[in-house]
Amino acid sequence: MSHSALTCRQQQKHTAIWKREQGMTSDGMSSAGAEMQNLKTTSREELKSQNSETEDQSILEKYIQPCLCELLGTMLFIAVACLSGLKNLEGASPLLPALASGLALGALIIILGKISGAHFNPAVTLAVFAAGGLSPLFLLPYWFCQLSGAMLGAVLAKSMVNETVFVKGTGASCMVGEGSTISEALFVELIFSFFLIFTVVMGVLGDHSKTEMTSFSVTFTVIAAALGGGSISSACLNPARALGPAIVANYWSYHWIFWICPFISAILVSIIYRFLLGGRSHRLFLK
Repeated sequence: MSHSALTCRQQQKHTAIWKREQGMTSDGMSSAGAEMQNLKTTSREELKSQNSETEDQSILEKYIQPCLCELLGTMLFIAVACLSGLKNLEGASPLLPALASGLALGALIIILGKISGAHFNPAVTLAVFAAGGLSPLFLLPYWFCQLSGAMLGAVLAKSMVNETVFVKGTGASCMVGEGSTISEALFVELIFSFFLIFTVVMGVLGDHSKTEMTSFSVTFTVIAAALGGGSISSACLNPARALGPAIVANYWSYHWIFWICPFISAILVSIIYRFLLGGRSHRLFLK
């Protein structure tokens, strides 16, 4: 064997020993570097998995949860409103159903407001949409969930009273009060619906009027409307509140009033907000 070949073999042996001591792999990469590379690969795989989970969650949170909250919230609100009306047939105090409806609505706004906006009212949904606070994708699904929830709520209320009370109270359906005229009922529904929807839109969307106290202002508005106009038109202010009990009790007298007035009020509020009272991001003119 030549001296040069022996020298080359000794160099290779020393190099292999040095690599083992230094923790090098056969391609010259240190074990620490190899470990780092493995961590990067693992991190990329985990990130892809997390992104996939986030996409799944976003579909649930962005679309399904808001609609579900509108259905459940409307159902609970209508159940409380109808039950309080049926339990107050003798007219013990108009304050009792007013407080029940107002407090129930306020509580639901607090717990569900940040998920769906807590409309529970097709007219409110229309106003918020027209004012620029709701995506068009949610308009029809919200209406469907609200009306479905209203029917379920009326069924719940019926299940909690006996048939005699339910029939006597016409299922707590909204109606024109005894001794009141249609024009009076129209005016009351129009004014108090405007009051309620204006409170919601300004409290939720207004740049200068937006507040965390919206749930309380809505509660006070509903109570005031029930006390002020309940004996004239039931102070319905909500097409879903009218439809649910009407279907369950099959009571349709002047039912159209409780649809036309809230929707007219919703359009009026959205026009005023869009043209005059909305912030720069929502005003259509005079920016």
